[in-house]
Amino acid sequence: MSTKEFTRAPNHFDARITADGSSPWPVEPGRYRLIVSRACPWASRALVVRRLLGLEHAISVGVADPIQDERSWRFTLDPDGRDPVLGISYLHEAYHAADPAYAGGISVPAIVDIPSGRLVTNDYPTITTDLSTQWRACHRPGAPDLYPEHLREEIDEVNRRVFRDVNNGVYRAGFAGDQEAYADAYHRLFACLDGLSERLEGRRYLVGDTITEADIRLFTTLVRFDAVYHGHFKCNKRKLTEMPVLWAYARDLYQTPGFHDTVDFDHIKRHYYMVHTDINPTRIVPEGPDLTGWLTPHGREALGGRPFGDGTPPGPPPPGEAAPTIEELTAAGR
Repeated sequence: MSTKEFTRAPNHFDARITADGSSPWPVEPGRYRLIVSRACPWASRALVVRRLLGLEHAISVGVADPIQDERSWRFTLDPDGRDPVLGISYLHEAYHAADPAYAGGISVPAIVDIPSGRLVTNDYPTITTDLSTQWRACHRPGAPDLYPEHLREEIDEVNRRVFRDVNNGVYRAGFAGDQEAYADAYHRLFACLDGLSERLEGRRYLVGDTITEADIRLFTTLVRFDAVYHGHFKCNKRKLTEMPVLWAYARDLYQTPGFHDTVDFDHIKRHYYMVHTDINPTRIVPEGPDLTGWLTPHGREALGGRPFGDGTPPGPPPPGEAAPTIEELTAAGR
């Protein structure tokens, strides 16, 4: 193994918000605020889960500017440059309210306790599974079961492989410190994608016949693949559009309510190409790729499956929460 391999830092704040009183943080509608960047794949998981489960009324959301400065995530998209609920200009203020001595990275997603202004958790794997399990009493009528108990062992196993070689694999390639580390990540990434293509060739979803946590975790990497990972992170063996099974699978999910209305290709592109100046020192943002292919028929209904199981699709997102559509971005030249 190369000594210059990219290693993701562990999440320092891993408190749980629980329904049974087993943690200091109880499930309480209206008490917490989910802070995200629409550019970030880890945060996008939480946005999709929140939408599918109908938790918008229970957990508010704040969206950070996709362009960070030296103090990291900032709220310059909001009036006066402050989050309107928390009253802070930078997410690090919530981190330091929880631990004044904290000197690590500032990451999203982050759940903040509104009354105290303290960060509760930035543990992205647990955030989404807890939204499915601990917040069940707050789910909308007809919410799908994204983490069904009888499939959890299989979902967790798929998630481990997808995280190692795909979700984190693209970062291991993009931030590799030498050729050996990059080549290892590159080959493991495409070997895993090939295996996922084989798995999905005859089934609509990764585990079972409904959308689960596993599909959401894979989707947030796939939707960014051609826009940023293929070129920016040198994951250029094939584009997503050149992998027929995964391309159809990703379009199927994108066109499902609760997915496309959380995806902001403008934020995604501007963040990666403008923030990672060690990789892209000119900060030039590519004009492409052509996004309209995401709206074309995918044909995967023929495989059967029930996207929401016995549940129903989510309704429209709350006012002001929907990401810009592909039609809007295309019209604006983005």
